[in-house]
Amino acid sequence: MDLSTLPVEHGFRLRGEAVTRLETFVDAAFAFAVTLLVVSFDAMPTSATELYDALRRLPAFLAGFTILAMYWHSHHRFSRRFGLEDGTVVVLSLAFVAATLFYVYPLRMVMSAAMFYFTGGWAPSEFQVASLGEFQMIFIVYGVGFAVLAGLVAALNAHALRNADALGLDDVERLVARSEIVSHLILVGVAVLSMAVALMLRPDAGWAHALPGLAYGLLGVLMPLYGIATTRRVDAMLAARHA
Repeated sequence: MDLSTLPVEHGFRLRGEAVTRLETFVDAAFAFAVTLLVVSFDAMPTSATELYDALRRLPAFLAGFTILAMYWHSHHRFSRRFGLEDGTVVVLSLAFVAATLFYVYPLRMVMSAAMFYFTGGWAPSEFQVASLGEFQMIFIVYGVGFAVLAGLVAALNAHALRNADALGLDDVERLVARSEIVSHLILVGVAVLSMAVALMLRPDAGWAHALPGLAYGLLGVLMPLYGIATTRRVDAMLAARHA
């Protein structure tokens, strides 16, 4: 492969120019997962009231869709950057698909509960529990799914980094690959924190029952900060290269 002819995206040469059957399969699995998030009825709404009830479920769908899209794009980005499809990538990608399909129902439940909380009850919740144990279980299941997906993306990028010489990765590309690993390990860390908080809750915790879900709000601070720091390092290396 002539690396000099490859398209470049922010200093990274895109080696995966052609869409493979594995990527197509991953895309199809994510499309199916999205259908499981869609507002569903036994029949189409036949009145304005039923349509309004469907629209109340829209915030939970959009939140869940955003998270699925984030993970889909992470896999897509890996495929475009490295163009790898050896046995390890196939196994990790198939595990990624399986984890996604496992994750979609806890995702829907937690997002509906979150939107119920943030909208003051306007958006309906599908998250109904009878005990603290059930509450803890759903956040643990959700956290495991979230962490496994992030961990698999980190593992894919770590595998690419181990093959850096064979792929001809330069210093900027190696930095970007490492940053991709770290950013997804941050996702894993926040999921573990959320699960730990859920396990420490007591029945009389009151408002603290919201903490396992609010823990994910840390990502709104940590991810942009890390992204800005990485972008600055990449820009500095590219500027030095062309100086």
